[in-house]
Amino acid sequence: MPNRKHTKLLHEGKYVAEVEIEIIDNENAWSPYISLDDTLKLDTVRELLREENITEAKKYGKVYILKPVAA
Repeated sequence: MPNRKHTKLLHEGKYVAEVEIEIIDNENAWSPYISLDDTLKLDTVRELLREENITEAKKYGKVYILKPVAA
């Protein structure tokens, strides 16, 4: 089976990031899964959002600021 692209949404505090990863499908009992590189990329983006380092986080995908809707 071919690998497929997936957009993962990461929410940290008032920020959300869209990060593209690759889902690996194969005959393995652990399938589907993501690569170690993609796992580390997601961890890096989460940490950057926690630190509010938006400039660096934007290198991995789109970053959004969440604003509450007025009641």
